[in-house]
Amino acid sequence: MSIDTTNIPEQIIALKRRIHEQCPNITEHFRELETILAEEIDSIESASKRGESVIPEIAYSDIVANQVDDTTIKAVKRRGAVVVRGVFTKEKASWWYEELERYLETNGYFEQDDPELDHYFSDLKADRPQICAVYWSKPQVEARQSPNLDQTRSFLNRLWNYQENGTQYFDPDRECTYVDRVRMRQPGDTSLGLSPHIDGGSIERWLGDNYQQVYRSLFSSNWKSYNPFNGAFRPEVEGIDSPAVCRAFRTWQGWTALTKQGPGDGTLQLIPTTLSIDYVMLRP
Repeated sequence: MSIDTTNIPEQIIALKRRIHEQCPNITEHFRELETILAEEIDSIESASKRGESVIPEIAYSDIVANQVDDTTIKAVKRRGAVVVRGVFTKEKASWWYEELERYLETNGYFEQDDPELDHYFSDLKADRPQICAVYWSKPQVEARQSPNLDQTRSFLNRLWNYQENGTQYFDPDRECTYVDRVRMRQPGDTSLGLSPHIDGGSIERWLGDNYQQVYRSLFSSNWKSYNPFNGAFRPEVEGIDSPAVCRAFRTWQGWTALTKQGPGDGTLQLIPTTLSIDYVMLRP
């Protein structure tokens, strides 16, 4: 189901008015959130300065052995992000990376300008784009179909509240193949050029009926009761038609790293707190 995109500003204004009528103290809630979020950011920055890992890390071997402790799971849910190490061997990852390089070179990916090709990321400032519109190379297919990755995704899916009172919101052990691009960053390349953004919906969060159900707790007298890992209504949220936007419900978003990476090494950057969406939704 698609969202009605006529008179979007008026729709959002009308919704915010209704929210203020239903929850007159919402401005006070936002001020309270600002204080809590500032403390959270200070905690993140302090941990980073001490050289600590801000993003929780889990070993794939611990997932297999069912030895991921509750403290780690709590940290993952607080940060909204996780690094899972050792899903694939170093040898396998290196071979996949080399095979991807050969695939791109053999097919002359960087030499030809195919008008049918997806240029969504290729138009960024770079002589050699970091993100390639390649979806079905052998390494990509093998990684997606790997039992190791399947077990990792199942574990992460089960961190969600995926069923309640006899109602199952989604099956944590059933995966649909999500086909995405390849990113190959050259050493020292800082040309990616993507500005800060939110995937999985932007203004849809204000316009869709099911999205409003997802955030109903935020707009109540007890905004702190909002659980970002509650799967209720999420698979049914409406989206806006766009060739550059995926409307499928994704429990997690990430990538499989085939080379060594570290903080500041051109990796994926995010705000490691689940309070960030609270801020977006409650902001006046």
